Amino acid sequence: MSRTDAIAPIEPADALPVVRDVSTDDVVEALKKGVDDFRAMPTHVVFLCLIYPIVGLILGRAAFGYNILPLLYPMAAGFALVGPFLGIGLYELSRRREMGLDTSWHHAFDVLRSPSLPAILLLGAMLFLVLIIWVAVANALFVAAFGYEAPTSLGALVAQVLQTSDGHFLIIAGNLIGLAFALAVFCLTVVSFPLLLDRRVGAASAMLTSIRTVLKNPAAMAFWGLIVAASLVLGSLPLFFGLAVMMPILGHASWHLYRKAIEPDPNPRPEYRPKPRTISHGAQFPSSFLFPERVPDAEPSGDGKEASNSSDPKEGGSASS
Repeated sequence: MSRTDAIAPIEPADALPVVRDVSTDDVVEALKKGVDDFRAMPTHVVFLCLIYPIVGLILGRAAFGYNILPLLYPMAAGFALVGPFLGIGLYELSRRREMGLDTSWHHAFDVLRSPSLPAILLLGAMLFLVLIIWVAVANALFVAAFGYEAPTSLGALVAQVLQTSDGHFLIIAGNLIGLAFALAVFCLTVVSFPLLLDRRVGAASAMLTSIRTVLKNPAAMAFWGLIVAASLVLGSLPLFFGLAVMMPILGHASWHLYRKAIEPDPNPRPEYRPKPRTISHGAQFPSSFLFPERVPDAEPSGDGKEASNSSDPKEGGSASS
C-alpha cells in the first residue's frame, strides 16, 4: 500500500458492524498498545500546544477578575466530554502504524479527507454542545447554592465549598449530574469516532454501535471507563501538565480497544488515489490566448509520457475517424 495512504471511501455497509465479546484482559492489552504507540509516536507535543494555551487563558481570565472561578472545576472535568473527538488524529496515527505506514504527525490531519468527515463533525459538535450544557448546569447549581455573588479568590471558593452545608450539597449534586453526563457520552462514543474513521457509516450507526458495545460488554467497558477517569484525574492534578501524556495514551488505546470490540470489515478499504489534476487554461492567460499551440492538451500519463493528440495526422487520422 502507498505511503501516502489517507482515509479513502468505502461503500456503506448493509448492516451494523458486528460487536465482539471484550474482556478486561483485552482492555489491559489495548492500554499497553496505546502506551507503545505513544512511545513510538510522541504526540504529547501537540497536546502541549493545545492544552496549555487553553488552560492559561482560563486561569488568566480568572486572575484578572472575571467571575469564572466557580466554573474552573466543571470546565476541567468537562474536558473529558470532548476528549473522544479531540483524539481523532491519534486514532489515525495508530491505524497507520498498525498497517506499517508512515506515521508523521501531519497524517493526524488526514481525517479532513475522510468521506465520513460530515458525520465526524456532527458528532463532535454534539459533544461540544453537551459540554456547554454541562457548564450551564454547573453554573446553575452554584447559583442555587450560593447566589450570584462570585468568590473573591480561589481560597475563598475552596472554603465556601468544603466548609458549608450548601457546599456539600453542591459537591454531591454536581458530581452525580456530571457522572450522568459522562456516562451518556461514554456510551455514545466509546467506539464511535474510530468506527467513523475506519468505515463509512453514519453518525447514528456509529452511536448505536457504541451503545451495543457497552451493553454487550458492561464489565469490560466499566473497567475502561474507570481507567479513563483515573487517568484524567491524575493528568489534571499537576496543573494539567499530565494531560499531555495521558490524553495521547488514552487516544491511542481507544483505537486498539475499537479493534478488540468491533469485527473488521470483510471488504478491504481501497487505496486513496487523488483525483488527476486538469489544466486550467485561464491560469495560462495571456499565453494561452496568444500562443494556443504552446498549451499542452493533457497532463502527463502515469508512465511519464505525454498523452497523444488524436487529431495528429501522424497517429492515423483526425478525432472523428
